[in-house]
Amino acid sequence: MGYRTLRECVDDLERNRRLLRIDVEVDARLEAAEIHRRVCAAGGPALLFTRVKGCRFPMVSNLFGTMDRARFMFRDSLEGVRRLVEMKIDPTVSFRRPLRYAGAARTALAMLPRFVGRADVMANETTIAQLPQQVSWPADGGAFITMPQVYTEDVREPGWRHSNLGMYRVQLSGGEYEPDHEVGLHYQIQRSIGVHHTAAIREDKPFRANIFVGGSPAMMLAAVMPLPEGMSELTFAGALGGRRIRMLRRRPAAAGARGLPIHADTDFCICGTVVPDKLLPEGPFGDHLGYYSLRHDFPVLRVEHVYHRDGAIWPFTVVGRPPQEDTILGQLIHELTGPVIPTVLPGVVGVHAVDAAGVHPLLLAIGSERYWPFVETQRPQELLTQANAILGQGQLSLAKFLLIANQADNPRLDLHDVAAFLRHILERGDWTRDLHFQTQTTIDTLDYSGGELNVGSKVVIAVVGPKRFELETELGGDLRLPDGFRNPRVVMPGVLVVEGPRYEYSHSSGSGTTRLANPQSAIRNPKSTHTSVDIDRFCQSLIREAAIARFRWIVIVDDSQFVVESFRNFLWVTFTRANPAVDIYGVDSFIHEKHWGCHGPLVIDARLKPHHAPPLVEDPEVSRRVEALAAPRGPLHGII
Repeated sequence: MGYRTLRECVDDLERNRRLLRIDVEVDARLEAAEIHRRVCAAGGPALLFTRVKGCRFPMVSNLFGTMDRARFMFRDSLEGVRRLVEMKIDPTVSFRRPLRYAGAARTALAMLPRFVGRADVMANETTIAQLPQQVSWPADGGAFITMPQVYTEDVREPGWRHSNLGMYRVQLSGGEYEPDHEVGLHYQIQRSIGVHHTAAIREDKPFRANIFVGGSPAMMLAAVMPLPEGMSELTFAGALGGRRIRMLRRRPAAAGARGLPIHADTDFCICGTVVPDKLLPEGPFGDHLGYYSLRHDFPVLRVEHVYHRDGAIWPFTVVGRPPQEDTILGQLIHELTGPVIPTVLPGVVGVHAVDAAGVHPLLLAIGSERYWPFVETQRPQELLTQANAILGQGQLSLAKFLLIANQADNPRLDLHDVAAFLRHILERGDWTRDLHFQTQTTIDTLDYSGGELNVGSKVVIAVVGPKRFELETELGGDLRLPDGFRNPRVVMPGVLVVEGPRYEYSHSSGSGTTRLANPQSAIRNPKSTHTSVDIDRFCQSLIREAAIARFRWIVIVDDSQFVVESFRNFLWVTFTRANPAVDIYGVDSFIHEKHWGCHGPLVIDARLKPHHAPPLVEDPEVSRRVEALAAPRGPLHGII
């Protein structure tokens, strides 16, 4: 059976040498996070910090840091979940292969929560200030809970069946919050908690939330599952944990209102009510695109109680430029849910959100052209229908670049071989017809390429048919670039990166350490500003440049050497820093019947711009302290 508590999980990992106990004192401000990042990058063990500076609670991280460890933690239940997924796809399989699905009823029973009258989490009460004050990046606006499970219910239909369990970051300190009595509740666009919040406002009812920290790892994974709206994550947590989730029955809340159920086996629980009509600046916070998400107004939770069990352990993770621990969570989720995609999106063979590009910015898909007379026309038809369906699905709707190919053109095309997939697109894409834009639409809340919170654009690149283009792999010696553009580099066949005029950013330094001053203002103080005129001039100059005609994409960047150092760098820079409708240009471009296209190479402006958030940079002093822990006889020796 799966773990009921986090302590059971930690002890099991330690027994099996999958967890490293760190007994030296570690600061929750920056130091624990950097240790985590280094160990995670090295594919190292889970980490238990037993001595947290100024705090009596131990901390654990990197639980999901490798796929091997994630599978190990759910070794008793993964197959059962896979069987349920197979039965969802085809309900008749259980009749044809009854022995294979003999345990399905037991797994289904585990999906029903079990309500109890007492819980260990209620043993003690504390305050927000006494919780671990974990800070991940130097310019973060305060301490955050990075692995919370935020539980809410629909006030129109109270009860667990219409509940939502989501991992929405919680700011514990800093900013304008009243210490110990208020915390910030951040959730991105498209999250189900927003539906609950809106319903509470319309019904003029209190909007309550319980924040669980710790407990079964199945609850942590369930909190990030992209389940259909209205389906409780408690059901998935029960199936994945191999046992029914125990919930403490509703308790009276402040002012006599009904409280929400509490996860009986969690380590900590913060109970409160979202303050009506009150928003406070939340952030900055170093986020999963590899940049800071800046200060914006978000809801405020009025804290009523902070409970914890005896021997409570505080789990945390660190997000930043991929890959990080959440990369493994995404891979595990895809492994479980990927087979369902064709049943939800007819004709779609598979989709892949590219982690190295920040997840939401770049989505790859393989579809099926079945419309007649496709063979005669050889142009995208059904692929465009499927692309629209993909962009109408939950978090997939946040994609900025959706590249979709026809399976019949290469049945062995692999979505996870991103370089090969891009090459397939470049060899077939017709830039006069295959680019389809959506403007003034929603993008990821954490993505600042659009210049406005939640607002940006999308492009669908749909290609079909046989190979049409040979891709250039070398630069000709006679290539001429306009003034201000330099250092061209070939990053992959058909793709050229070129340095353009750069923006310069103001920084401040102290005690020998270079730091971002205020990430909200630092990016708005460029020493020089270059607009789209630069790229228009660049495109115009290349119309008659034969040496560049066989490059299908040209990406304008700040540092071409950095971009070509790794394919990951190329993906990260290109897709996190470009807003399609604004930053895609073309050589010999045109507009016909409101359709934009170009006859020459596609040009993408992927430079940092004044409205972008600054990239994440570690504190050098903290880095030196962490490196010292890796010296001989240090706790991290041989690990990082």
